[in-house]
Amino acid sequence: MKGRRVRQLIPVLLAGALATSGFSQTTPQKGIETSDLDRKVDPCTNFFDFANGTWRAQHPIPASMDRWSRRWEAGEANKDQLRTILDEVSRHTDQPKGSPGQLTGDFYAACTNQTAIDQAGLTPLLPLLDKVAKIHDRPSLEQAIIELQADGVQVPFSVNGIPNFHDPQNVIAFVEAGGLGLPDRDYYVKPEKRFADARAGYLDHVAKIFHLAGASEADAKNAAQTVMTFETALAKASLDNVALRDPSSTDHKMTFAQLEQLTPDFDWTGYYKSASLAPADLNVDQPEFMKEVERQLASTSVDDWKTYLRWQVLDAYADNLSQPFVDEHFAFFQKQLAGVGELKPRPTRCAEQTDALLGEALGQEYVKRYFPPEAKARAREMVGNIIAAMHDTIQSLDWMTPPTKEKALQKLSTLNVKVGYPDKWKDYSSVAITRDSYFNDVLSASRFLVADNRSTIGKPVDRSRWGMTPPTSNAYYNPLLNEIVFPAGILQPPAFSVNYTDAVNYGAIGVVIGHEISHGFDDQGSRFDAQGRLNNWWDAEDDKKFQAKTACVVRQFDGYTIEGGIHINGKLVLGESIGDLAGLKIAYLAFQKSQQGKPPARTIDGFTPDQQFFIAWGQFRGDETRPETQRLMVQGDPHPVAKYRVLGPLSNFEPFAQAFQCKPGSPMVRSEDVRCVVW
Repeated sequence: MKGRRVRQLIPVLLAGALATSGFSQTTPQKGIETSDLDRKVDPCTNFFDFANGTWRAQHPIPASMDRWSRRWEAGEANKDQLRTILDEVSRHTDQPKGSPGQLTGDFYAACTNQTAIDQAGLTPLLPLLDKVAKIHDRPSLEQAIIELQADGVQVPFSVNGIPNFHDPQNVIAFVEAGGLGLPDRDYYVKPEKRFADARAGYLDHVAKIFHLAGASEADAKNAAQTVMTFETALAKASLDNVALRDPSSTDHKMTFAQLEQLTPDFDWTGYYKSASLAPADLNVDQPEFMKEVERQLASTSVDDWKTYLRWQVLDAYADNLSQPFVDEHFAFFQKQLAGVGELKPRPTRCAEQTDALLGEALGQEYVKRYFPPEAKARAREMVGNIIAAMHDTIQSLDWMTPPTKEKALQKLSTLNVKVGYPDKWKDYSSVAITRDSYFNDVLSASRFLVADNRSTIGKPVDRSRWGMTPPTSNAYYNPLLNEIVFPAGILQPPAFSVNYTDAVNYGAIGVVIGHEISHGFDDQGSRFDAQGRLNNWWDAEDDKKFQAKTACVVRQFDGYTIEGGIHINGKLVLGESIGDLAGLKIAYLAFQKSQQGKPPARTIDGFTPDQQFFIAWGQFRGDETRPETQRLMVQGDPHPVAKYRVLGPLSNFEPFAQAFQCKPGSPMVRSEDVRCVVW
């Protein structure tokens, strides 16, 4: 499912996709995976290869994956668990309508019915395409945009409910830029070969999809060029990924009347009425983009708009149609751009799609089976210890003045922690799901998610809502709510287990917990105060010192390269790199504190507890990543590639050098004049 169709509708700072598997209640207390180590490599030279090199050499990336490690292998096993649940519930056809079992079971049954999907071909999409075909003038064009957005086709912009940057206790409408088929603006405008190749491949892909939808080859090629011209104009008016990291760059609160003045050729009154929204103050994330939309409304022909919107409908739902559409969609977005060799098995993709669209219905059964109460209790204990370590760290800073420290500690004290699953489950009972049409099920669920989000606009924030589903193997920090969230899906081996030693748990999931806590104090999160307001709470001199410390991290990561000599963008990955650096430190401090009053931790397989802690992090982040995927990441992912998430923070951290007796001048020991310490 493409992200712009049904988007993640809250601003979050992610720890990165984290793969997991289920608990083993009979496994004894265990330490690191010593069989994964490459003992031919000096840990003080290349800890990434030392910690995980043997495993990667023995386990090449499967054809259906863009990266691979124990955690990604376990993540696919986690989807097998979802498949087990769905295989069971889909066998029952007598469950109450609207119940979690009926919704997820029927959705999965329809999704796995490949024969019916292939027989339907393009037919299920025709009602949406007819909305485009009926466009004949400006009013009908605007009506089509309104209806398509309600259908989950969020172009050329979207309107979502997000907490107000300046009053985060209340939700307002955010008008957000979108409308691009390629990953971001740079793919349309930069001259480098990798971008030029992507543009050429995209043109070919768009033409092939139009041809599959019934256009002649000549007409399909002409339509593809129209799409490229239109999207390039939108791209040129869009912010790049680095600019989007600055919260102030997307902070443009205005009245409804000012929105109408910004884009006078669009009928916002009609839009709001159709979306059941009351005109009120709102935020426009990219005013220059909306001015370009206005220019397109005023100057681009209705026929070109129709071509663009027809493409956006096809693109949004291609992977929910018959196999030829799925194959072509995969061939460009996964094979060409990410280097993936083949599709995952359909049942796995159907499990992923069920989670994406009905995740809290599926999640209820998932947590019953795979997230026992003792796991939640242990995780909460760890979170508390790591927050305490962050408190001690802030308290002991020698570069921050007392007034700024007080505000930082206040923010930390109000941090809201969510673990496992929501206290109140999302109610999907109004979603019409049957076994008759997979596409109609997807459309029904997509419409529900759009309407559900819009229903929050103009109301107080509902803090019981989650931005991820319980089976999701990830975590996030939301600066507007000042909350960290750890779904059950990440609190699984190899990240975490009640059967792991403290060294392994703190070295793996502990660093992730510390990472998310630290997001509240990274280059983005530090701009929001304890109440979640975009508000500079820093003393001016303290802020200058903070900026100097973050500049060190930018310089460090600017110096890293991937295959082809392409440099990582230090400014793009700054927040995640601060999170890793600070998360490593406070997880380590919390681990040390957790051992107080206990019998001394054991040396296991010749490795001290401290060494186990660092190896656990190296093994948790031990991804082998395809070169094509690395290029995608360097361009648009705020997370560095896995190798540098290991080498970067560890080389700055003195306790690591002490644990492995690394000498000054070793590659894993940055000298004091370039060593980065932020928190």
